[in-house]
Amino acid sequence: MIDLSFFNGKKVLVTGHTGFKGTWMCRTLIGAGAEVTGYSLEPPTDPNLFAMAGIEDKMNSVIADIRDLDKLSKVFRETKPEIVIHLAAQPIVRDSYKEPVYTYETNVMGTVNICECVRQNECVKSFLNVTTDKVYENREWEWGYRENEPLDGYDPYSNSKSCSELVTHSYKNSFFTDDRVAVSTARAGNVIGGGDFANDRIIPDCVRAAEQKKDIIIRNPFSTRPYQHVLEPVVAYLMIVKEQYENHELQGYYNVGPDEVDCVTTGDLVEMFVEKWGEGLKWIDQYDGGPHEAGFLKLDCSKLKKTFGWKTTWSVSEALDKTVEWTKAWFAGENIPDVMDRQIQEFVGR
Repeated sequence: MIDLSFFNGKKVLVTGHTGFKGTWMCRTLIGAGAEVTGYSLEPPTDPNLFAMAGIEDKMNSVIADIRDLDKLSKVFRETKPEIVIHLAAQPIVRDSYKEPVYTYETNVMGTVNICECVRQNECVKSFLNVTTDKVYENREWEWGYRENEPLDGYDPYSNSKSCSELVTHSYKNSFFTDDRVAVSTARAGNVIGGGDFANDRIIPDCVRAAEQKKDIIIRNPFSTRPYQHVLEPVVAYLMIVKEQYENHELQGYYNVGPDEVDCVTTGDLVEMFVEKWGEGLKWIDQYDGGPHEAGFLKLDCSKLKKTFGWKTTWSVSEALDKTVEWTKAWFAGENIPDVMDRQIQEFVGR
């Protein structure tokens, strides 16, 4: 699907590199020989995957706020990235209800800042802004949203990501029409995999329950989401930035999600996790009266498939196999960088 040797020697800047998806991204890029700079706040969880992944001494890790334009600009001038992948965000729907101003500042002005740095630095040849499957106006219908559907996220997180898309569109139309830099956005579905310790995410909740030998509590077992292993979007993002680097006509707006058969309910996902984990693990349905979240969400990824010949690598069942494998290796005290590299090699090799 992708020849990672393209990134050997390339200067790549990844925002949000200390997060779950950012850490898998940087581990993949470092393995491919890229010169990686990360720009992010401190790791958002304890424990955190970034510390486990053994990459901090293999990259230029800058701990700073995406809202700080002066600092971000300084990093761009010093590192002169050719490729920029923007992952930094306040990514939790429930947290966006608690801190809407911070969520908008980070997700909207953070995007303005990164676009402005791309505008001011001619070294950048390929830029990708990663948003979310939740950017669309959700009508709770049964078919997948396409890239030309209206943008209008409901909650502050989803809406701020819709705004992030619009900021990118504006910069692309206003400043990037000279073909100097290729610009795309990627709207990815829900990710799962080893090393996610975030709050209010179902697989981390499953892992915590397994560790504490307690029942898994599910808020809404009937909500449908496009679950996929974290390496699916990570490799898709790398494919987009590579291909548009080489051919600017491929820049655009792309959904990144699983095949329709792997869009499952939260209850089905947890049931599969319980079966794969074993050890008598169980789950219970216990709604806690929280804020609104979408009930039904699918993505139509036909554009990504047609443009790049892309296809999913691991089914949702296989994604859970890899998640359980990673987590049990961690519980057993195994070498996590080795586990990550093995899974990356299996994914890319397949």
